[in-house]
Amino acid sequence: MADQKSDDSRTAARPLDLMQLRTFLAVHRAGSLTAAARLLGLSQPTVTAQLKALEQRLGRQLFERLPHGVAPTSVALELAAQVAEPLDRLAAVAGPSDVAAAAEEPVHLAGPAELLAVRAMPALAPLIGRGVRLRVTHGLADDLLDGLRAGRFDLVLSAIRPRGRAVTAVPLMDEEFVLVAAPAWAGRTGGPLDDLPLISYAEDLPILRRYWRHVFHRRLTTPAAVVVPDLRAVLAAVVAGAGISVLPRYLCERELAEGRLVVLLEPDDAPINTGFLAQRAGARVLPHVDLVRGELLRQARHW
Repeated sequence: MADQKSDDSRTAARPLDLMQLRTFLAVHRAGSLTAAARLLGLSQPTVTAQLKALEQRLGRQLFERLPHGVAPTSVALELAAQVAEPLDRLAAVAGPSDVAAAAEEPVHLAGPAELLAVRAMPALAPLIGRGVRLRVTHGLADDLLDGLRAGRFDLVLSAIRPRGRAVTAVPLMDEEFVLVAAPAWAGRTGGPLDDLPLISYAEDLPILRRYWRHVFHRRLTTPAAVVVPDLRAVLAAVVAGAGISVLPRYLCERELAEGRLVVLLEPDDAPINTGFLAQRAGARVLPHVDLVRGELLRQARHW
């Protein structure tokens, strides 16, 4: 028993390991073991092992494991407050570190393919001349937000408001939905619009059903004439005269201005969806990530 107490006393007196503290702080800031590993240039098992060793050293749990990421305990919050400034000052004196080098790595941006192509890429083009590198992924909002929580992305343009504590988001833009067709269809809308060929990006007609419910206050039960999983392809089909569809106005504003499309209905209360710019809660904002985020928010004022 005396030997055990002696071992415990020596453990308590031993200084905390700087590498373990550095790893702890990266996890705390990133909100995810995977994201912290990427920032530090370490494998996830190494990060997990260092964090476990620190928890054993302190005799306290530092993070609660969540389905996506981790949440700091009160012990972790107190420890982060104590070590963040000294570790940051030490890193500045020591010179470029793995974390500093990560600031110049590509910014991983994700979002809907159409919004990325029509809005985000033109907006971010000037940053490339300033040394920013981008790696862009498109997909569905739920999948991309899961990737953000897991540390695969730095920023996500989301068509839905993220839920949970692991992600923070700010409103980016409001997109208005419009019912459109080629001019040839404008004179053929005397009957129910349901009878016209419907063009959709998914078999369950999500945007069309929402428009019918919001504007006409009834369910849309007509099956799609054409299903193509890209709103830009839906736009092309409608311009070519294949049928009618509901599209975000930003996506078809050029075709409307040029007369290649017409709006079939101008309701007093058009359906609107708010898009969000999301990132991990507590993540350390790297310089180029901050540049991309700021430019997207600045440009979105004019979208």
